[in-house]
Amino acid sequence: MSVELPSTIAARVEHELVIKKSRFIATIVPVLSVAEADAEIAALRRHYWDARHNCVALIVGRNADQQRSSDDGEPSGTAGVPMLEVLRQRHLTDLVAVVTRYFGGVLLGAGGLVRAYSSAVSEALDAASLVRRAVLTEVGVDVPAAEAGRADNWLREWASGHGGVLEAPTWSEFARFTVLVPPAQLGPFADDLAAFSAGSLRLDPGADRVVDLPR
Repeated sequence: MSVELPSTIAARVEHELVIKKSRFIATIVPVLSVAEADAEIAALRRHYWDARHNCVALIVGRNADQQRSSDDGEPSGTAGVPMLEVLRQRHLTDLVAVVTRYFGGVLLGAGGLVRAYSSAVSEALDAASLVRRAVLTEVGVDVPAAEAGRADNWLREWASGHGGVLEAPTWSEFARFTVLVPPAQLGPFADDLAAFSAGSLRLDPGADRVVDLPR
């Protein structure tokens, strides 16, 4: 099995709710750092300069280790924290969520605000394309040029069936294939490669990498 990490989203998403005449516009953006998140927050506040509130929740880091939220003038605990909790419950990282509110003149109460802000983020995420992440080990395999086509087919099939990824080969006197393998599959991969090649091919384990995987 690969080591699963928090997921992220593939691209920016927006979603709007109208609750008792108040507009809640959720914007969720993938980011790679707190600084990048802050830049997105600033840009959205400039764009929605006339809104009553621009509330924020962000999670950044490989293991979702940097987290922050802001109620931006809403009653304490009714906006940013509920938004952040939605991100946590969905096991996400490397994104920032901003929910912009245009006040419609009707008070929602603390419970109503919590539901509105969390629903805006949750429904926006429902429309997002998720990107699954895992820690895989980089493994190099050098193959004689004459055997490259057959090896490519076998490696591609093996990776597909074992949660791995086969990258495009590089060429010199050999074809150098790089296979990203779940750490727990390194032993089986070595055994299967030896069986496939009658012992003529060897693997060259490298570093662990965080890899974006299709869902």
